[in-house]
Amino acid sequence: MTNKSLKVNIQKKLKEFDLEVDFELKKGCLGILGPSGCGKSMTLKSIAGIETPDRGIVSLTIDEENIYFDSNNKINLKPQKRNVGYLFQNYALFPNMTVEENVAIGLAKNHDEKRVAEMIKRFHLEGLEKRYPRQLSGGQQQRVALARILAYGPDVILLDEPFSALDAFLKEQLRIELVNLLNDFDGFSILVTHDRDEAFQFCDEMLILDEGKIIAKGDTYELFANPKKVQVARLTGCKNISRIEIIDDFHVKSLEWGITFEVSEKVQSNITHIGIRAHDFYPADKGDVNSFDTLNSEKLERPFEWDVSLANGLWWKCDKEIHDHELVIPEYLKVNPKNIILLEK
Repeated sequence: MTNKSLKVNIQKKLKEFDLEVDFELKKGCLGILGPSGCGKSMTLKSIAGIETPDRGIVSLTIDEENIYFDSNNKINLKPQKRNVGYLFQNYALFPNMTVEENVAIGLAKNHDEKRVAEMIKRFHLEGLEKRYPRQLSGGQQQRVALARILAYGPDVILLDEPFSALDAFLKEQLRIELVNLLNDFDGFSILVTHDRDEAFQFCDEMLILDEGKIIAKGDTYELFANPKKVQVARLTGCKNISRIEIIDDFHVKSLEWGITFEVSEKVQSNITHIGIRAHDFYPADKGDVNSFDTLNSEKLERPFEWDVSLANGLWWKCDKEIHDHELVIPEYLKVNPKNIILLEK
């Protein structure tokens, strides 16, 4: 079995905070999720060699270790010497080069017309070979950038907010294409995003970055299901978070909503908050476990869901059909004890 891993353990002093990132990727796609300005892109640039960390090590092992950066041993390979493909937010195509020239530039001196043609076909760019970037749509530009990266067979693909410049329709279409591409890719990939949906769709593992520090890392599904910390819950899209008072082992009182809830696991002393995802409420009868009234609620219609703001401060998202423009809010709602997330600050 091939021994493969990408190790990153770096520190870099930035203006607002110190970046400290330490992880090892052994397969698949890693997501780095976090708010703008938290150090996500700086992490990618340090792996690619565009930026130099103050201290640490970056190494790629495929059977044997290849050191990209090692501050102790004064090793710092230039970007061209690292077999890393970097997809920038703006795609960084050469404006004075045609599509096929942009793709070919990835092959450097090993220009191979057959390989260029193969990439053109793979990324559905037939008929666009002689066009310049300004003559392409955003989606076409992204395909050219990906074709250029894949042309030279990188070991690592770095994706920096790859959908931020695209409209909603194109974004959905290209997400599917990129998921398929990464599934077929035999190397490592890292996706930087502040979009939780992208992280969930693409990434086998995920780390969550906040002000330069990793505040959580692990299996993507597990981090969404059990974020454990308040900030992680927020970044994974939890709309309802409240401070609590612990009543007993399986009951807590929400200090924001004024409701006492039963929970499904024993409440430890370090638990300071609870979280409830906005889709996890269901119609109830008075007296049901974890039920509460919906008096004085307000609703906002979206094409495929209702946003319901409850008077107690809770937020409920309710799915709807496109032609259905009426929502009768039940008199009572409830949440299953197992859907109440226990959180520490």
